[in-house]
Amino acid sequence: MTKLKGLRQACHFGPTLIVSAIAYGFGSYYWWEGPAYVIAFTVASGQIVVGWSNDLYDYKDDLAHNRTNKPLVSGLITQQYLQKWLRFMVPFSFIANLLGPLGFKGGLVYMLGIACGVAYNFYFKFSALSPLPYAIAFAALPSSVAISKDIAPPLWMWLGGALLGMAAHFINVIKDMEQDQKSGIQGLPQRLGTKYSIITAVALIVIAILILLK
Repeated sequence: MTKLKGLRQACHFGPTLIVSAIAYGFGSYYWWEGPAYVIAFTVASGQIVVGWSNDLYDYKDDLAHNRTNKPLVSGLITQQYLQKWLRFMVPFSFIANLLGPLGFKGGLVYMLGIACGVAYNFYFKFSALSPLPYAIAFAALPSSVAISKDIAPPLWMWLGGALLGMAAHFINVIKDMEQDQKSGIQGLPQRLGTKYSIITAVALIVIAILILLK
């Protein structure tokens, strides 16, 4: 049970649950309840890949800042144990999304979003282009469900998703802003600082809402 708790924490359970719920909502809209549950499950597997790879890459930094809420730092699980499960989850998620209700095209679009999430963990979080993977990933999630039904994603869907994704990035960074700056993590929010990151996030959310309401 201890290791299971560690795996759950390492997948960033809260955000994974939220994204899976969003996937279920779009799945219910474009499909029906049955396939929607499957879509939520396969989407969750992709989010787990992003979360686990994030905790593995950030381990040394988390340790330096004594982030005991992270399971690798608290000792709930080891790096080797998490790596073993990640090696299983990567191909499982890829196959599950392509063979599930999302289909080949929709599954590939969603996995593009997952690839962006992993790329953020390893590269973009240090770049001024750090919002880009969030924009692509949040646009890909709802768009993949529409594409699975051979429907072209409307403008409000992918553009609204992209803007909300970037806003989520700025908001997510704020709590660790000072620690990130000390660690040399120089994504766009860290370069702008807390004040301007909040302003940017609010502006992005307002623009997204205006687009969604049209």
